[in-house]
Amino acid sequence: MSLPPFASEGHDGRMPTWMWWAVLASNSVAFCLFGFDKWRASRGGRRVPEMTLLTWTFACGCVGAELGARLFHHKTKKASYRWRALLLTALNPLWYLVYREFAG
Repeated sequence: MSLPPFASEGHDGRMPTWMWWAVLASNSVAFCLFGFDKWRASRGGRRVPEMTLLTWTFACGCVGAELGARLFHHKTKKASYRWRALLLTALNPLWYLVYREFAG
């Protein structure tokens, strides 16, 4: 099975395959957490802490977090949350730079 053009097993400047899987998993968790938190909020149940949502946003889950927020109409109007999520999203490329610095 060949790798897609953006994935790599070596150190040729592209993200390794395992990292793509980690990003996919992180985005999936973030997306599901937004859906779960919205579901709990609509039923008056115990909520997912905002710090947990922000942590998964920063842990390379920014795309899943944004899709979850928009699809579930959750945390879209809370300005204090939105600016922190935007900042953490802007910092996401640092993970790749850290990887390149220490992997190679």
